[in-house]
Amino acid sequence: MTKLKAKFKLWLATKDGKGSLGDGKWQLLKAIEAKGSLAAACKQLKISYRKAWGGLKKLEDALKVNLVEKHRGGNKGGASSLTGEGKQWVKSYTRFRDRIEKAMIKAYDKHIKKLEK
Repeated sequence: MTKLKAKFKLWLATKDGKGSLGDGKWQLLKAIEAKGSLAAACKQLKISYRKAWGGLKKLEDALKVNLVEKHRGGNKGGASSLTGEGKQWVKSYTRFRDRIEKAMIKAYDKHIKKLEK
């Protein structure tokens, strides 16, 4: 039997489903922080700037917080950075996600791993 690996998708959504925070936006926020630019983060993640900016705007509207600051550029181009609230959301979502992943692995080991030969 082929060895299996447990995987999951996780996101937080408002009651009406608008403005969800999941692994995609989490990765985008982390990339903005690392690259210092929304455009560079989009390039790294291979997503369109328009889609990324629209998704971030919907998330900010749903959370009622500013997650990203845009700085218009001159000769060297613009920059983007996470606000203090943006950094806190990334940190908290990372911890939340890590705990969910550990619980999933524990449940997998208890219920599924024993079936593998």
